[in-house]
Amino acid sequence: MALNRTIFLVIIFLNINSVFGQDSQFSQFYASPLYLAPSFAGSTDGDRLAISYRNQWPSIPNSFQTFSFSYDHYYPKLKSGLGLLVLRDQAGSGFLSTTNIGIVYSYNIKFRNKWSVRPGLNFMFTQRNLDFNKLIFGDDLYNEYTEGSIEVPTLEKKADIDAAVSILAYNKDYWFGFTMDHLLQPNRSLTGGVSNDPFKYTFFGGAKISIFEKYNLLSGQSISPSFLFKMQDKYSQLDLGLYWYQMPLVVGIWYRGIPVFKELTSNDAIAFLLGIKLNQISIGYSYDLTISKLVGHTGGAHEISVNYLFNQGVTQRSKRRSMPCPTF
Repeated sequence: MALNRTIFLVIIFLNINSVFGQDSQFSQFYASPLYLAPSFAGSTDGDRLAISYRNQWPSIPNSFQTFSFSYDHYYPKLKSGLGLLVLRDQAGSGFLSTTNIGIVYSYNIKFRNKWSVRPGLNFMFTQRNLDFNKLIFGDDLYNEYTEGSIEVPTLEKKADIDAAVSILAYNKDYWFGFTMDHLLQPNRSLTGGVSNDPFKYTFFGGAKISIFEKYNLLSGQSISPSFLFKMQDKYSQLDLGLYWYQMPLVVGIWYRGIPVFKELTSNDAIAFLLGIKLNQISIGYSYDLTISKLVGHTGGAHEISVNYLFNQGVTQRSKRRSMPCPTF
């Protein structure tokens, strides 16, 4: 039995190391702006709280759950934004979890051609935890009084530091951004070895297009086609979507996958969004419909986001350019 437990433990750690190469993700990535790019720190005219929760593959026992909290504020005299980002990701019933706590900074640069550029930096503390006592092995099932024949590893948690940089360019109609994560490539190994996080590259952008401006009854509507492309190690992912907005209603649909190049072809999910956006608060719910080979087995993914703005209007005198990125 001890040999079987040893083999099983090795398999678990091999799988854990492969999981280290993939970061958490949100379908409503604009509702977690500081996680998407540190350049979004201070992108409102005051204070902002953003909370997101994702329950992925609920049909599978002990599904993947991710929670994000952020707060940011804009300082007009310094032309800078400062924020706090907390992210926790849990795979299984407390068996493997990740906690990130970061300080986020951005600087706003205006140009005369009506474009603005915002470089950003996120410096964080990161920790991985493994609750070994929640693992159940084969010989534990024979007798409830049987004690495990494998010693608990000395490394049940691993702490390190990490950093990310980004840049965002926008005017009143368009935005484009780039983020590079894991600059310090933190060591995630729980076996005493070395398992560094690979770099992650994120490209995103879109446009805000006003429609029916000539008709008073239908005025105030806009659509926002957007994209998000990520690369990490040997993995890549493309999200293409469209938001429709007329206060207070937001509707969105997204396709996740890479359908063009045969060697990269993958169909992951279609995400549907329904939200309410008012002057100070935005609430969104989205559901990911699985369209991969796992269809019918995962239960998709549920996601809820809340953004709350307060103390707004501190930069009205300076006429800072508004950002067209959708809240959701």
